[in-house]
Amino acid sequence: MIGTIVNMWKIKELRQRLLFTLGLLAVYRIGSFVPTPGIDPAQLHRFAGGAGGGLMNMMDLFTGGNLSNMTIFALGVMPYISASIIIQLMTSVIPTLERLSREGEGGRRKINQYTRYGTIVVCAIQSVMLGKSLYQAQVNLIRNPFVFILVMTIALTAGTTFVMWLGEQITSRGIGNGISLIITAGIVSRLPTAARMMWALYGPNLLGRGFGGAAAETRPMWQAVVLLVMFVLVVAGVIFVIQGQRRIPVQYAKRVASGGRVVGGAATYLPLRVNQAGVIPIIFASSIMIIPDALAKYMPDSWGVVKQAVEWCSHAGDGYVWLYAVAIILFCYFYTAITFNPVQIAEDFKKNGAFVPGIRPGKPTADYLEHTMVRITTAGAIFLAVIAIVPMIVSHRLNIPYIVASFLGGTGLLIVVGVMLDTMQQVEAHLLMHHYDGFMKEGKLRGRY
Repeated sequence: MIGTIVNMWKIKELRQRLLFTLGLLAVYRIGSFVPTPGIDPAQLHRFAGGAGGGLMNMMDLFTGGNLSNMTIFALGVMPYISASIIIQLMTSVIPTLERLSREGEGGRRKINQYTRYGTIVVCAIQSVMLGKSLYQAQVNLIRNPFVFILVMTIALTAGTTFVMWLGEQITSRGIGNGISLIITAGIVSRLPTAARMMWALYGPNLLGRGFGGAAAETRPMWQAVVLLVMFVLVVAGVIFVIQGQRRIPVQYAKRVASGGRVVGGAATYLPLRVNQAGVIPIIFASSIMIIPDALAKYMPDSWGVVKQAVEWCSHAGDGYVWLYAVAIILFCYFYTAITFNPVQIAEDFKKNGAFVPGIRPGKPTADYLEHTMVRITTAGAIFLAVIAIVPMIVSHRLNIPYIVASFLGGTGLLIVVGVMLDTMQQVEAHLLMHHYDGFMKEGKLRGRY
């Protein structure tokens, strides 16, 4: 491994890409300390620790603490992700966008341009809503509500646009997917805080004394051991599932070309990923599960049983975890059905003279692919649901801060592990191209894409 790391810096192109990526990530982290104009820091911390804490803690997962501190990068790349999801969903239902997606590089450029425009619109809407919430919470220094919301909208939209530009520059001139790396940088930036909290809980007992002469909270050391073992097992499980795929054998028919040459007859495979939907179902489910919190906050007490049911579904209710898991599973099937088209794949096989051994071309092939995909999606959906609710259960049962428990699963860990695999795969491709050994002596490192 050390030799591989040394070889990474011997290749000029790879070294330049790595330095460029690290430089832009450093710019992003520096910008995370620039506050948004018109915000009262003292009132903001009060709001973040009280009524707005639940939503801010969830959003902070993707912004690296920018939202709770209301920096110019407070919205991070979430508007871009939302716009990308919307455009992707629209591509499957709007014929014009579907044709663009099939036009190669030119079509992809146009779709990316539409995504940028959508990002600006989504960011402006979210900025206005966030500005109104902060003004109602009296977090503002600017007393005029119109001016305050306008300043917030301009600052946050400009910040998100700049972050989006940084991500695109990393993708084109750096190494790895820029947007994903920016999200990962925000998540990893919370790791020192989580480690400090972990040490504050279990370090005094390990040393047999408290810090600064203060009595330490009694925490059995077996909890720390269990948490560390869980972390290793969860990371191993995430890697296993992300790289897991069902390989459908594909055979190309032989045919006689001009000159009497026999071409074709090659054997390959179609990889169907276990985690086809990635982290999108968790993001969808998280967005939907915000609704009960909003309804419970504004619903009058006179509604009685209805309000109790909504509160049971809210973040503080007993049913939140289970409804969250069910929503993730349903969204896994929904997103997979949108992104995976077995009919189109079967038609492409038929046009290119390919077939699945033992399966007739056309509709039987499409039915076989759909049946196979549903089976492996079930396993992937259950895995995603379990990973997503593990931090909530651990945080509640062991009474530890959620920022510590979030590294035992959930969206953050899935994103970090997946992005690291993708980046390492690109680095390994550069190493192998220059005849150096990759990260693995045997086998091949696979990312999500």
